[in-house]
Parts: sequence; C-alpha cells; structure tokens
Amino acid sequence: MARTKDNRNALETALHDPEKSVKGSKEAQYVLRLYIAGASLRSSRAIEQIKKICDEDLKGRCDLEVIDLYQHPALAEGEQIIAVPTLIKKLPPPLRRFVGDLHDTERILVGLNYTQKTKEEPIRAMSKKNGSRPL
Repeated sequence: MARTKDNRNALETALHDPEKSVKGSKEAQYVLRLYIAGASLRSSRAIEQIKKICDEDLKGRCDLEVIDLYQHPALAEGEQIIAVPTLIKKLPPPLRRFVGDLHDTERILVGLNYTQKTKEEPIRAMSKKNGSRPL
C-alpha cells in the first residue's frame, strides 16, 4: 500500500476539488481501490483485469491502488470490506463498489459510468444523416 506524497496530495485535492484533480482535462480522472487477500489466483486475476481496464479503456485517467488485506487488515473494517476482491470507485462521484469476480469488463465500465466517445459518434452521425433518432 505504498503511496507517494504526490499521490496522497492528488487524492486529497480530488476529494476536495474534483475540477483541479483532472489537471486540465475535461475527461474524468478515476480513483480506484482494489482490495485483495494475499497472492491467490482470484487476487491475481482481479489485479490483471483491473489493470487491463485502466490501460485499455481509461488510458492514463486511472489512479489504481491495490491493497492486500493480509498486510493491512485494519483497512477492511474502515472501508467495510466483507468479501474480496472488492473494487471501490472513489472518484468521480458517486462512490461505487464491485464485489467478487471482476471479469465482466462491460459491467465494470457501466458501473464506472464510463462511456467511450468513439462508440457514440457513429450513432449520432447516422441519426443526423437519416433524420432518425437513436434508441
């Protein structure tokens, strides 16, 4: 659970003033915490899946902190963690929790309120061209 002073300051800034945390970007900065229990297969898969989402979908707009509850058991009570793996989205609001298997990328992205602009653009262009409305 090593966190640098810069990361701590960025999180505090983001919690108090979300507009400043984005650092000039109009896109949301995601602050995620993944709670795991040891070096189990489930923990490894959860870490791999969330890192994949951060790298491929959120592309540099993700501050991911992985917390091993075997090393930091007091944090389980503070965050009310009852099962692992648990992913908590701290920012942008609202706070969201994902408990258990994190393999369903689409479900995670929907829960993060993430929309990819490139998927929306063809629908808008098509509806303007045909005069129809998207569903």
